[in-house]
Amino acid sequence: MFLKPARYLKQRPGAGVALLVALMALVFLVDTFTRLEIAVAVFYVAVILAALSFLPRRGVTIVAVACAALTLLSLYLTPNGGVLRELGLINALISIAAIGVTTYLALKRAAAEDAAFEARTQLARMARIHSLGELTASIAHEINQPLAAIATSGSACQRWLEHDPPNIERALRALQRMTGDVHRASEVVARIRRDARNAAPQRERLDLADVIGEVLELAGGELARNEVVVSTRIQERVPAVLGDRVQLGQVLVNLVLNAIEAMQLTPAGARHLTLRLSCQEPGQVQCSLTDTGPGLDPQARGRLFDTFWSTKPEGTGLGLTISRGIIESHGGRLWAEPAAREGAVFCFMLPAAAEDESS
Repeated sequence: MFLKPARYLKQRPGAGVALLVALMALVFLVDTFTRLEIAVAVFYVAVILAALSFLPRRGVTIVAVACAALTLLSLYLTPNGGVLRELGLINALISIAAIGVTTYLALKRAAAEDAAFEARTQLARMARIHSLGELTASIAHEINQPLAAIATSGSACQRWLEHDPPNIERALRALQRMTGDVHRASEVVARIRRDARNAAPQRERLDLADVIGEVLELAGGELARNEVVVSTRIQERVPAVLGDRVQLGQVLVNLVLNAIEAMQLTPAGARHLTLRLSCQEPGQVQCSLTDTGPGLDPQARGRLFDTFWSTKPEGTGLGLTISRGIIESHGGRLWAEPAAREGAVFCFMLPAAAEDESS
């Protein structure tokens, strides 16, 4: 319920600060013009909790100090004396104590959330490297292809140059092919390094069709080795999403590898993987992967996304858990359902990027 306002305030910190100032001013005015025996200043606790949703820990501390100072200032300005003044002082001290305790607990919670986020990041990196390890055959295939093409073009170039007279035009075309293949191999290595490094997420406008193409290219060798026939169904004019290319690519790699493993016992000619990309709902982009494996065990469906739970003997039980976390951190959702005929369908839905959203 509160996730969307918090996300909005994180994206527009100026609006968040203005909201905090307005709340603090409101509590201060009510506290100043209310009788001293009413501890209105306790409501500064709500201001601190609101600040925690979008400000860094240092900012929350500054807000808490400001709230305590306003509590004392309000006590000084409230026009009452005598016994009420003593009662007001007690209420002010209680309010300041509540502000202090709330701030302490809020900062401890923020520190715990930061530690949990760091742990999830490290787990995601481990899972990504594990996925790359499983794709070793595909990676070798991808690099070997341009290397073999370079060798072939090099031999052709040598033959054209040894002609009498040398055929310079054809030799130049062979050299151009060699240059293109070198770039292809370089792009493969760059993509693998990018996927494996421990880099901070980079949100940018993405065409998911491009990410799907990259993942299928990376997994091409593994798909071919397991005799899996891939088909794609890309709807026209699917809107872009705002996300991290590496993380979303990791989700797709994990789902593709899971589909390949699910079809191990399926006859070779019947192993089909279908990827669909469409705009099922306004403002939502949906991607689905349908395999022709044995389908989902009804008892296992409820535990598919549990941490450290896996149907594979050597599985870590982290792939789907981390994938769901990545999708949810992008404001989407990931789920599984039985296929219409046979097999399983894994789907994720992401919000479409607004026209003015960029990296």
